[in-house]
Amino acid sequence: MRASLIQIAVDPYESVDARRQRAAALVRRQRGVAELVVLPELWPVGAFAYESFAAEAEAVDGPTFEAMSKAASDAGVWLHAGSFVERDAEGALYNTSLVLSPVGELVRTYRKIHRFGFDKGEATLMSAGEDLVTVPLTLAGGETTTLGLATCYDLRFPELFRGLVDAGAHLLVVPAGWPARRRAHWTLLAQARAVENQSYVLACATAGTHAGVEQSGHSIVVDPWGEVLAEAGPDEEILTADLDLTRVTTTRAQFPALKDRRLGLTPPPHLRA
Repeated sequence: MRASLIQIAVDPYESVDARRQRAAALVRRQRGVAELVVLPELWPVGAFAYESFAAEAEAVDGPTFEAMSKAASDAGVWLHAGSFVERDAEGALYNTSLVLSPVGELVRTYRKIHRFGFDKGEATLMSAGEDLVTVPLTLAGGETTTLGLATCYDLRFPELFRGLVDAGAHLLVVPAGWPARRRAHWTLLAQARAVENQSYVLACATAGTHAGVEQSGHSIVVDPWGEVLAEAGPDEEILTADLDLTRVTTTRAQFPALKDRRLGLTPPPHLRA
């Protein structure tokens, strides 16, 4: 399977609608190139443009979905459309990802579980998702695989990825708006999640600057053994890599560490309820 990660740059002087149309054009360029295309986190508005979240929030079937659905259909690709600011029927905001089929059908949504910011920013403006989400894919040649969905700050919480693996994920997809000053963590954590879960990690970041916060770029594709198959630079770029889907099962069979997990261990007496 071939996957393309579109490391789009967020320019504060480009309108949200113009960026939607530009992203859609970049997706269409992947027709005949890739079977799976991934966009980064909050690319319509910018991951750190907190003051714009409420104004740019939209429903799941809003303009971002419409543009991405048409692009996925035109390109004939599975599209992880990154994430956008969702406003639900009650007015709550979420950092929500969409996965679309090659005919533009909405297959899954994922609301980011771990919100970044501690006591400010996303952590106070957005509600937390509650559900682990996997997506079964059937590819044109009949191959099948399962995506596990996470977003940006989720990458720091390994238990989420264990849950995705337990639910059958072989490819872990992580769109992000990751700051350049913590780029070393980005690369390290992407490789760690791949190694410990013996899964592919497709981590797609943004380039550019969001509300004065320089973005890391350096989207990365890591194989189940932790080897970096492809890595982007700091600027806008389309990163494409070939994935051997059998590598997940062979790695897990040849080095069956996952079966040695010990769950439900008893805590020490002073920590027991």
